[in-house]
Amino acid sequence: MSNFDIIVLGSGPGGYVTAIRASQLGFKVAIIEKESLGGVCLNWGCIPTKALIKSAQVFNYLQHAEDYGLKVNGVDKDFNAVVKRSRGVAEGMSKGVQFLMKKNKIEVINGYGTLKAGKKVSVKDAEGKVTEYSATNIIIATGARSRELPNLPQDGKKIIGYRQAMTLESQPKKMIVVGSGAIGIEFAYFYNAMGTDVTVVEYLPNVVPVEDEDISKQLERSFKKAGVKIMTSSEVTKVDTSGEGVKVTVKTAKGEEHLEADIVLSAVGIKTNIENIGLEDVGIITDRDKILVNDFYQTNIPGYYAIGDVTPGPALAHVASAEGILCVEKLANLHVEPLDYGNIPGCTYSTPEIASVGLTEKQAKEKGLDIKVGKFPFSASGKAKASGTPDGFVKVIFDAKYGEWLGCHMIGAGVTDMIAEAVVARKLETTGHEILKAIHPHPTMSEAVMEAVAAAYDEVIHL
Repeated sequence: MSNFDIIVLGSGPGGYVTAIRASQLGFKVAIIEKESLGGVCLNWGCIPTKALIKSAQVFNYLQHAEDYGLKVNGVDKDFNAVVKRSRGVAEGMSKGVQFLMKKNKIEVINGYGTLKAGKKVSVKDAEGKVTEYSATNIIIATGARSRELPNLPQDGKKIIGYRQAMTLESQPKKMIVVGSGAIGIEFAYFYNAMGTDVTVVEYLPNVVPVEDEDISKQLERSFKKAGVKIMTSSEVTKVDTSGEGVKVTVKTAKGEEHLEADIVLSAVGIKTNIENIGLEDVGIITDRDKILVNDFYQTNIPGYYAIGDVTPGPALAHVASAEGILCVEKLANLHVEPLDYGNIPGCTYSTPEIASVGLTEKQAKEKGLDIKVGKFPFSASGKAKASGTPDGFVKVIFDAKYGEWLGCHMIGAGVTDMIAEAVVARKLETTGHEILKAIHPHPTMSEAVMEAVAAAYDEVIHL
């Protein structure tokens, strides 16, 4: 039996980052992975979807070249080549993680890991051989997968999840996307931009329901303008796959509607990968599909930890990475503080992009806070107009009494790269007046942050 200081179960952005930080801190580390290094994020999620989206954006640019005074003849797409490029990007990133494992002297164990009592893990490899390993600490980072609804069972062909959506052999003429969270919206954008007739069905009253209502309304306007059909307060009640395509019954406020499509993409959230990994054998407590942990990710059983999507925090790659780093730094007896889950940025990489952090306006009002709200549209931004991307805005929310930056919500081109300003400012307890007096470069999209803050304090110049 091989002995380690730390064994990490799962090599997604939570697991592999945890393993690297643990190695940097002097621990002897092993990582167990049943598929490809990098997990869902690198292989089937964050990275390859961005490659698909970039192809769609370039295609859209070329179609609108005349808007920029350019002439491009014979613009067309090769759907299979777009998918192939995306897979190539993912494979390159996975190889990069392999390099990082070697560089940091982390032992990679390929196979299906099962937790055992006494701080042990048994690993079954592809040939069926079982090997047992032990460690002083075991960190569970097994992530999550596409959640299935009882009335929307995925068959991988006509009713698919995100994995199949990335590698379809041919582009569907019509697609119904069920769910309008980040995954659903990103695929809706991609397929619509590539020429598929897309309908989004959302159970709640607004698309991207976790976002500020102003963001939701703007995205709905932008998507409808692009030709995406949006059905909110709607529920898929029946799916018939017996024919050539898919027939879908949708319950709406006005009654039932019947839709037809080639493919239905189910994007209704995620299901954690906590079954059949030995939690029950060890006695690790779970609640509502999540492993319960303390502020430093220790489970109820000493020596066993859990991070990322399997725990109650937001199911985001950057959260998993931060949790893993915090977990092993605590094990190394460094001075660390619990993660501030109120300052986690969320991003959706459609066109327009969405980025947000902190409280929405509705949440701030529900808390009874006296607030100042500022909004600056990109239609008033010189950089946005020159770039041909005037859709969207920046919205900021401040505590009226103390100037605390309560929330920041953006929709528009490149905003996922801009949100970090608000995250860092909130971490440093920066006030609205301090943002106002920090000079932002002109002309940039980031000026809109300063202008939105100025609007909140009745000092806006360009509105």
